[in-house]
Amino acid sequence: MVAGRVLRFDSARGYGFIAPAFGGEDVFLHVNDLLIPESYLRSGLQVEFEIEEGDRGLKASSVRLAEGAERPPAEGHAPGISGPVVDGEPMCDVLSREDFTREFTEALLVAAPSLTGEQILQIRRRAVDFARGHGWVED
Repeated sequence: MVAGRVLRFDSARGYGFIAPAFGGEDVFLHVNDLLIPESYLRSGLQVEFEIEEGDRGLKASSVRLAEGAERPPAEGHAPGISGPVVDGEPMCDVLSREDFTREFTEALLVAAPSLTGEQILQIRRRAVDFARGHGWVED
């Protein structure tokens, strides 16, 4: 088995490419050579595979997740999002301006305790405007 990472995968066409960890030319990947669900494939995914000589160059076969590779999220959840997904969009709580401001201020103080009060107020105002523009905050 050879280790590598998925460079890209086009699910509409059913193929992509893997960059072997040892270097060298990229290896062709076809959906029929997967030992994992196609939905797992994404750029950067660490995989293990066999290399065969195909009609047009190197070809991956028996492609599976590499040992220790982060498993993709369960169906109905988005990467990095702990909540549910509806119609492909992550759902999140909408906070009140007061709750958002309080939590954001705490995060700023933990991340950068040397910020002055005026710096915190300026950053917080901009963050609230940004969050409101994305529908994350309600008044």
